[in-house]
Amino acid sequence: MQTLEFEVGPCDHPDRNIGSGLVGVVGSGNLEVLFEPAELNDKVKFIIATSVHGFDETWRAVTRTCAERYRLANLVITINDAGATPAVVSLRLMQAVEEFRGNA
Repeated sequence: MQTLEFEVGPCDHPDRNIGSGLVGVVGSGNLEVLFEPAELNDKVKFIIATSVHGFDETWRAVTRTCAERYRLANLVITINDAGATPAVVSLRLMQAVEEFRGNA
């Protein structure tokens, strides 16, 4: 397993209405995403555990795009990956944002 960590931000005009929770399942070609509030000066921190090595820049791009698109801030987002494609990662992150919006 490889662990990657990325910080994005600070975010201008963050969406402060996103709370905590867990979506997804760790299984072949899938992943789970955990959102946890944290005081990070309007930044978001991604911690990714993945079994697939060599995709650091892809992970960096997908996480940055997500943080910027949804104006994420003050969250630690933990991703437990089991070989998901970037499209599945983006879909699961979008699902988490929609699921946890209003839970702050």
